[in-house]
Amino acid sequence: MDTASIKQYLLDLQERIVSALAEADGQAFLRDEWQRPAGGGGISRLLEGGALLERGGVGFSHVTGDKLPPSASAHRPELAGRAWEAMGVSLVFHPRNPYVPTVHMNVRMFRAHAPGQPDVCWFGGGMDLTPYYGFEEDAVHFHRTCHDALAPFGEERYPRYKAWCDEYFFLKHRNEPRGIGGIFFDDVSELGVEQGFAMLRSVGDAFLTAYLPIVERRRSMAYGETERDWQAYRRGRYVEFNLVWDRGTLFGLQSGGRTESILMSMPPVVNWRYDYHPAAGTPEAALLSDFLTARDWLATPAA
Repeated sequence: MDTASIKQYLLDLQERIVSALAEADGQAFLRDEWQRPAGGGGISRLLEGGALLERGGVGFSHVTGDKLPPSASAHRPELAGRAWEAMGVSLVFHPRNPYVPTVHMNVRMFRAHAPGQPDVCWFGGGMDLTPYYGFEEDAVHFHRTCHDALAPFGEERYPRYKAWCDEYFFLKHRNEPRGIGGIFFDDVSELGVEQGFAMLRSVGDAFLTAYLPIVERRRSMAYGETERDWQAYRRGRYVEFNLVWDRGTLFGLQSGGRTESILMSMPPVVNWRYDYHPAAGTPEAALLSDFLTARDWLATPAA
């Protein structure tokens, strides 16, 4: 397989997203190129303390190893013990304004190989939105963009990957979704390398279309201490998911990844409060009752 073409696409995707968000924020991302002792390396791009982004990270990694870690071979036990190669782009943006949602996107390729055996390759990725205040217009736009990115590869893919996202980004210990979802897919090999790569590109290319219009609608909305406090409280759920349930975080840590790059997805300001519930009838309560419910957003008319 032509991994050089995949790598070049991912590097270009990282640069395009960084350029667009730097322009929206007015502040440049720092660049941190790193090598991994166990094999491979990457480029971390980070913006902190910006006008738009309180923290934003876009990471590219291309890493290799001699033996698949448990998090990667758990669903494919027949590949245990194989050498591996993985590359991808992953991002998380934590905006300063509580009315602008946090967003996550990831696209990646994985290859397992062994002497005398054919390579086994698969693709994964997706994007999901984590608002602190719910707006139906934003949710419909985000999900419509995700649907359109997947449509060329079969109409069944959006509902399948939407349901997968709802199931994956779910805090089982709280019986609660992390956000309003989006799409998530992993271990996709049935399309073959050429079409699998095409779907990865379609999802990656759709990110700015999905997110930037929401940013522009919400970034100038006035907020105060109440909204910032709620944002920090809900960010705690983001931290809990990443540290307890996220396969990507576990893979990175188990495979000897660079901790600083893995954990740059964490929000800069977070709080927890014992047994807290927002007052009924408030916008904060509406987020929980009306938005964190795995809704069919394509059946919801945009405002």
